[in-house]
Amino acid sequence: MQGQPLMGEPWAGHGAAAAVGAAGQALLPASCLGRCPSCPQSPALAVPAARAASCLPHSPTQGLLSVLLQTMHYWVFWFLLLQSILQYPQPVGDVLDEVTHLSMEVHAMHLEVERICLEWEVEQLALKQSWQILALAWLLLVLTLWFMEMERSLWGEENEEGNVDANEEDDVGNEVDHRVQDNIGRMLVEHIQWPVQDLQTGCEWTMDLMDNYTIYFRHVLTNSFYPVLQRAIGVGSAFEGWSPREQDSVYRLLIPMTPPRGHTFHLEQDTAGQRHGRNFRVRVQLECTCSREQQGESMLCFLHHPEEELRSNQDRSLLHTLCTGSYLDVHKTARWFYQLVRAIWPALPQSHTWHLVLLPSRRSCQFKVTNGAESFRIEVLFGVRQGASDIFVSSQPRGAGTPRTTWPETYAVAEMKFFKYIARQAPPDSLHLRCLQFFSRVQLGIGFPTYTIKTIVMHLLNTRAVSQWRRRHFLSRLIDINKSLRLCLVQKRLNHFIVGNQRLPEEISLPPDVQMAEPPNLFHHLVMDPGARSQAIGEYLDLQRHITAILNPSH
Repeated sequence: MQGQPLMGEPWAGHGAAAAVGAAGQALLPASCLGRCPSCPQSPALAVPAARAASCLPHSPTQGLLSVLLQTMHYWVFWFLLLQSILQYPQPVGDVLDEVTHLSMEVHAMHLEVERICLEWEVEQLALKQSWQILALAWLLLVLTLWFMEMERSLWGEENEEGNVDANEEDDVGNEVDHRVQDNIGRMLVEHIQWPVQDLQTGCEWTMDLMDNYTIYFRHVLTNSFYPVLQRAIGVGSAFEGWSPREQDSVYRLLIPMTPPRGHTFHLEQDTAGQRHGRNFRVRVQLECTCSREQQGESMLCFLHHPEEELRSNQDRSLLHTLCTGSYLDVHKTARWFYQLVRAIWPALPQSHTWHLVLLPSRRSCQFKVTNGAESFRIEVLFGVRQGASDIFVSSQPRGAGTPRTTWPETYAVAEMKFFKYIARQAPPDSLHLRCLQFFSRVQLGIGFPTYTIKTIVMHLLNTRAVSQWRRRHFLSRLIDINKSLRLCLVQKRLNHFIVGNQRLPEEISLPPDVQMAEPPNLFHHLVMDPGARSQAIGEYLDLQRHITAILNPSH
């Protein structure tokens, strides 16, 4: 509904969305989600007379084929609606009588639709576009029922006894149902323009590069008192197997850091203003190494040797290089890592055929590697692991004004491991990543963060069997994602996926306080700010229009 203000409860609407909601399904191209003064209480159809005359033929045989051809570009949106509200009875008896009966029903439905179109032509001109879609879909329901009954009647006639065993009929019906759904999924997947990129190759190349860097890191930093850099962990969308963008995928890595000799790290939670995310500071402490010195290690104890002796015989401690006060400084750590990357690059085998370009960043190390034909954009984050878990505090910012000694808690490693777990459990033709990629791409520029869509998909993957994400389920899962987003907006709540989730696979390790915590609400801003909720509703309506435009094969 173009330009119509939202009135009352935005999701208590009717029309296209309500008609589908009654069947327990979510409507992707929702055009009227609010109660509009110009809309009636019961859903109806509004199509201009000229259009109605062209799409409501009077010849039962010729007309059915004509309508089917005219409405084929809308049929994928409505097939699942047909499934949810209709049961197909198995034919028994004379096939000719059944076909005649169905033809009469089709003709009667044509007349009813034509009558409704004429009645609403004057009253509902403002809803012309959206109700045309609904009118065509209603005709499609009748046509689909007719063809399905015809097909099943023909199969029943071929049976020698004139009847088909109930179990055999169910098997035949399921086979047809799956074949039709699989064709719908295939058509949609082929129609959507997917990014042309090989993420697996990019991830492998990036990990090879970082493994080569790690070898030199360990060699250069062996006797220093800088943080010890562990093997990089691939995180983020690319290493999870999907990407929201077409050409500018970022290969993000997290490098765990452990304290150097004579130092310890202590994580201190910063409780100030942390209602919706946990922040930490990494306090660096010196420890006594006199026993190591007695065992022959070439290291002076920072605690018990005179300052002058330390300055003349040993490098400075971490407290005097990468810390502000007693806390590890993110900005200083990023600058130090930049220097390492630049200095070591000429020694790497990749430097012979690739060109390194360092990009500006205060809380991470970002660079691009190109060889003329290909390029990879890489972002390296730094983190400190919480115990032996998959939860880290990292240098990734939380907002524009994140203090330089603040290390927000990150769940990127746990999320990456969850997607790897799903990939091992899912069938080879699973399209769960395609569903995530489609929704994350279509909402770019609309306003919803990509992490919102990713969280919704992770919740669905954790509660719905992985066998239900195959090609024939593609449209159903898109509807599920859309419906979940709508319900979250209605309830103004979207729970974090990792925090407080006690249903994660056993291979994902969480600290007890993270596992037992109350899940943060990613939609908390909708509760606090009514204006934000109105804006989110508008963004949701924009999202529906984008989805309709992309999935509509006529475009």
